[in-house]
Amino acid sequence: MLEINYLLSELETKLRLIIAERQLTNPLLIGIRTGGVWIAEQMHHRLNISEPLGLLDISFYRDDFSQIGVNPNVKPSQLPPYIEGRDIILIDDVFYTGRTIRAALNEIFDFGRPNQVVLAVLIERDGKQIPLCPDCAGVSIILDAGQRIKLTGPAPLAIHLQTMEDAA
Repeated sequence: MLEINYLLSELETKLRLIIAERQLTNPLLIGIRTGGVWIAEQMHHRLNISEPLGLLDISFYRDDFSQIGVNPNVKPSQLPPYIEGRDIILIDDVFYTGRTIRAALNEIFDFGRPNQVVLAVLIERDGKQIPLCPDCAGVSIILDAGQRIKLTGPAPLAIHLQTMEDAA
């Protein structure tokens, strides 16, 4: 069910359809650190996108920033100087509550107002807390209470289904 090459191929196929349907012109691909960047690197290569890959670190945009403090591994976001009017494909590894995507959109809009944003994720799981959803996903799953998904990489890229006890 969670075989990485299969999910990457599914996501690629769905992204190709959305690019055609929504007529994305010279899209900018942006990955959310860290797992989203690993997936975005794969999609950037598979889709043969000419623009450099954008990297987004949403650490300062998180809604729990004041509670958990600064992530010690914060890296600067790397986006082109012109976001205004661009077609953007935003990539993350796992869509869960929607809070990461909300933070990513806030940061993107601080750089400018894109024409449109397509949200693509490798895995969409249950647990949404904010009224956002991906435009495409490699797979949509429902997990049991106490389960979580862990992406490791970048090489080799792998998905692990963990229980809370495994993660501790």
